[in-house]
Amino acid sequence: MLVPHKTKGVAIGFTFILLGIAIILSIGLGSVRISPAEIVTAIAGKGGEVSDTILWDIRVPRVALAVIIGINLAISGALLQAVMHNPLADPGLTGVSSGAAVSVLFILLVVPSYSSWIPLFAIVGGSAAAIMVYALAWKKRGITPIRVILSGVAVNSIFGGIIALLSILYSDKLPAALQWLNGSMSGKGIGDVTVMLPYSVAGWIAALFCIRQANILRLGEQAALNLGENINRIRLILSFIAVYLAAVSVSTVGMVGFVGLVVPHMARMLVGSDYRNMIPMSIGLGALVLLVADTAGRTLFAPLDIPAGIVMAVAGGPYFLYLMRKGDV
Repeated sequence: MLVPHKTKGVAIGFTFILLGIAIILSIGLGSVRISPAEIVTAIAGKGGEVSDTILWDIRVPRVALAVIIGINLAISGALLQAVMHNPLADPGLTGVSSGAAVSVLFILLVVPSYSSWIPLFAIVGGSAAAIMVYALAWKKRGITPIRVILSGVAVNSIFGGIIALLSILYSDKLPAALQWLNGSMSGKGIGDVTVMLPYSVAGWIAALFCIRQANILRLGEQAALNLGENINRIRLILSFIAVYLAAVSVSTVGMVGFVGLVVPHMARMLVGSDYRNMIPMSIGLGALVLLVADTAGRTLFAPLDIPAGIVMAVAGGPYFLYLMRKGDV
């Protein structure tokens, strides 16, 4: 059933309102509770020293990272699903995240002096993984969903083995990278936000400019060819943007799975498959889903801080099985 355009706009707007509420609640929740009134006072520069320190040095950077990374992974998953014409495609299942993770882990454990190069190495590693998936999945008739899945499993297995090998060889240095391996935002500061934000904004702008191309791929290869479009060029551009956004996220907080798979499905159910609506909805939902996961991880089991990557794995796995049972994948 077609959803009226006005209703789609309301759904997108409502999602961003929920995101705003979630941001305020997440900033306030923790071992030290900060009320909305105290948050407003602190923003106005009239807060106490303790609340200002907690707010600006701990809570706000972590919330900002959750929002940024949620957006990155949601857009990445949506674009990959368009490129591969496959609802199972996402940065984790297709090996992009693990490829980027290998590059970053190598820097962290082997040559930590080159840590300033982590974003670039993450993009290279993610791109290498994507190329391997494409190469393994390609047949004379093109890419088929089942071959993408199998190729992603193979690539994930390869890079997972490399991650395990690095963990064993450099076990003495592993504790420093353990939180990163689990997709944790704990201990991140405003410096991480300022480093990551410009990379992310560049990817968001590129994705918004490619909405038309994503819609062309959604029509199917034959329809796109009939429109005179260069399918391979469109796939290459969208794939690079998807890999870029996923790799930037991995370079900062490690591997966070299922956001790129779950969020585009949710967005599609709410506003349809038109990327003019699906990308904005994915942006709002991606930020909301990961923010809720991170907030739940650090509050439900306090004083333990459960990484957002673990929370998403626990929640995303059953949802993935639900999609398979329902027949949507």
